[in-house]
Amino acid sequence: MTADVIVVGAGPAGAVAATVLARAGARVRLLDRSAFPREKLCGDTVNPGTFGLLRRLGLAGALETRGLPVRGMLVTGEGGVCIDARYPVGLAGRALTRSVLDWSLVEEAVRAGASFEPGVIVQAPLAGARGTATVVGGVLARSRPDGSAVTIAADGSRSTLAATLGLARPARRPRRWAVGAYFADVPRAAEAGTEPVGEMHIRRGGYIGVAPLADGRTNVCFVKPSGAGDPELRDPLAALRRVLAGDRLLRDRFAGARPLGRAAVLGPLAVEEVGQGVDGLLVAGDAGGFIDPMTGDGLRFAVQSGVLAADAALGVLAHGWVGVHDGLRAARRREFQSKWRFNRMLRALVAAPLAVRVSSAAAALAPAIIGAIVARAGDCDLAD
Repeated sequence: MTADVIVVGAGPAGAVAATVLARAGARVRLLDRSAFPREKLCGDTVNPGTFGLLRRLGLAGALETRGLPVRGMLVTGEGGVCIDARYPVGLAGRALTRSVLDWSLVEEAVRAGASFEPGVIVQAPLAGARGTATVVGGVLARSRPDGSAVTIAADGSRSTLAATLGLARPARRPRRWAVGAYFADVPRAAEAGTEPVGEMHIRRGGYIGVAPLADGRTNVCFVKPSGAGDPELRDPLAALRRVLAGDRLLRDRFAGARPLGRAAVLGPLAVEEVGQGVDGLLVAGDAGGFIDPMTGDGLRFAVQSGVLAADAALGVLAHGWVGVHDGLRAARRREFQSKWRFNRMLRALVAAPLAVRVSSAAAALAPAIIGAIVARAGDCDLAD
């Protein structure tokens, strides 16, 4: 198949971009190194705003009855503060594994007319020169060149394409790593009541996310400042269990929990976009900058950035590359800048022990503060 657009990476950003393009009549090849469905380290929660975006795109139908509805967040802090904050009435997210979510979105892309090719390792961009500028004309995969008018790099925070072209790099700050695993036999938090909620346990310098799943498993992810040489990362499951056993609020709940499989490690988490863009290539999702996923809105950014990249690609196919990179950056700023600022504020809070103690005390006196933060973190303004 001769493609107008090659999309590298079939996660949410890539699959959404492929769907939007194929629906518009573009010839699309969607490539991924993995066989699907596949597991991926994530918090396994789609917030209300992201689910609203998927509904408006016509991509939520197969997911409406999957997983568990999540009605809000249980947030705890230093000193035993515990706030049960619900989303506004009528709004809910869903607890879904990435294997279910990603495969559903890939299936939608295929239904729209995209060609999906799993098990394809993209080795490099197919780059050439136009005067003094670099231009991408496709990708090198399976040791053969595959040409296209537009290539979309949606291959994650360790994007081969973006890194090769100098368009992304690990951020200097914050330098956090995530350790995640699934557990069985984890009782629901007594403070959460009868409905499933996501949990965020903010501690000095880091935080622990807990998400119940429909199949009885519980997703647990611990995020902390670290480095590649950190001894804890040599045995991530043991490190995660030590964190749970040492936490005053969580240790009793997890005393009888059974780990299911190995723990996964991801880091450093934050990746920043650099450079001015390269004609022939657009970036989407984590390849264009990856945030510390503290607020659980990484999937919102992925879905929206997939739409923005697809719209930019359609513009290229119709009118060429003039002004495309500037336009895409401006569109990303309009969509994401206020939430980026919100996330930076929360990361700064977690990194400062005194701020955590002060905020915990304030939350105990005025729980509505946490409720407003949870609604903002859940992108409830974007929900249906």
